[in-house]
Amino acid sequence: MKVRDSGMPEETMWSKFFDPELILQQMEVTPDLHSVVDLGCGFGTFSIPASRLVKGRIHAFDMDVEMINQLKSKMDYQGIKNIDLHLNDFIAEGSGLPDNSMDYVMLFNILHHDNPHQILNEVNRILKKGAKAGIIHWRTDIPTPRGPQLDIRSTSEQCEKWATESGFAISRKLILEPYHFGLVAVKP
Repeated sequence: MKVRDSGMPEETMWSKFFDPELILQQMEVTPDLHSVVDLGCGFGTFSIPASRLVKGRIHAFDMDVEMINQLKSKMDYQGIKNIDLHLNDFIAEGSGLPDNSMDYVMLFNILHHDNPHQILNEVNRILKKGAKAGIIHWRTDIPTPRGPQLDIRSTSEQCEKWATESGFAISRKLILEPYHFGLVAVKP
């Protein structure tokens, strides 16, 4: 089940919107994590830097075979061995990961789906107690060069509400300059 059009640009333009290492730090992705999930990994913008940061494995999911193939090529070129690629419609089919098994899940620019609770409930299922989910999305309070149309773009308040309705507690809210907001949600 594809997420509604995200307005995702070409990779060269996309890479100008983020400082992935800084964002991972701000979103509390730390070296002591052993199992990190990137749902909707796309170009690997965050999967690759996370693979250099964490001690364990990154599970990178995407339903687009071209995105998985591009990430695989980058991994091969850079000699990255700790990313497991999953060509999977995790929204319709679930991730297939075990219950209560993951340390962190990245939900970066994905909660403009028709049913964000479906995604968040799966994240809650796979996270360990006390583990975190990072939510990043395009801001709605400023003009942005890309991103989903404003009428389907999730606000920080909406994402916070959805996360709490799915059983999370929000531990951190921040602006990720220049175009995004971030929330860190904890599974109690």
